[in-house]
Amino acid sequence: MIRTPYLLFLGDAPDPLAAKVAQGIRDWRPEYALGQFRLPGCKADLGLPDMTLEEARAAGAETLVIGVANRGGVISPAWKHVLIEAMMQGFDLASGLHNLLRDEADLAAVAAAEGRALHDVRVPSVPYPIATGAPRSGKRCLAVGTDCSVGKMYTALAMDREMQARGLKASFRATGQTGILITGEGVPLDAVVADFMAGAVEWLTPDNDPDHWDLIEGQGSLFHPSYSGVTLALIHGGAPDALILSHEPTRTHMRGLPDYRLPSLEALRDMALALARVVNPVVQVVGVSVNTRALDDETALQCLAEIEGRMGLPTVDPFRQGAGRLVDALAAL
Repeated sequence: MIRTPYLLFLGDAPDPLAAKVAQGIRDWRPEYALGQFRLPGCKADLGLPDMTLEEARAAGAETLVIGVANRGGVISPAWKHVLIEAMMQGFDLASGLHNLLRDEADLAAVAAAEGRALHDVRVPSVPYPIATGAPRSGKRCLAVGTDCSVGKMYTALAMDREMQARGLKASFRATGQTGILITGEGVPLDAVVADFMAGAVEWLTPDNDPDHWDLIEGQGSLFHPSYSGVTLALIHGGAPDALILSHEPTRTHMRGLPDYRLPSLEALRDMALALARVVNPVVQVVGVSVNTRALDDETALQCLAEIEGRMGLPTVDPFRQGAGRLVDALAAL
């Protein structure tokens, strides 16, 4: 188990979106987030107290969590002195990067000498099966996005919170490092060998009660040249009964790929439905989730109204407004 509470390490994040792991923890497990540690030049700010390692330990922080999700998932050499000093001060380390803490000889040596734990949450811990496509009892909902990092995880978490409040049967199913750090369990899907990714999602969403909903954390985008594979594995392994379209309206190009424009919501709807119907012919798109964080209140409402009128689907920002209308759409199936 990862010891809590956390000091969230933002490193030298070049923009707020690069610190999405830390942001997710702050938003969904605020009781774990004591403060933030930033290096000079960091462009992310969670609005938490900036703490030194000494201050955070004195306040009770137990684990330094690398809250950065950079391209390629690497541990930067510029971070090493902080990570080593943190262990010397009594912190465990936790990371969701592809570049594992345990594989860094200097970090592993200090951890062994100081008796500190290294938690690599992006490591598959189960021998996942190959997917069969066999029907399963229960119901499943998956958010699919026009791009990466547009709010798919927030959508599923917000829907789970609303369903729990209503006394409905629902489970949030984490498929990435942030979701796993928030809930304590799940499948690090983008670290699973490709042949077993869809099978890992089947394993994560097994047979259940007929009225139980698995709310599957979305990943990547079918339209993103770098990360489309993980999305397709979620669609075919999850065999969703309901799809939510996720979008960030101020995005001008694909995350990390300035030469690729975002698809329209209509294009996403049509492609996702065609692929999802391979494994579940009765799947439906039931709503649109829009990340309006970059918009003021009036502009956000105008944006949501325009999309809802165009798409003919309930359209909300589930983090800003609540996920009630999306849950209503599931209940209507």
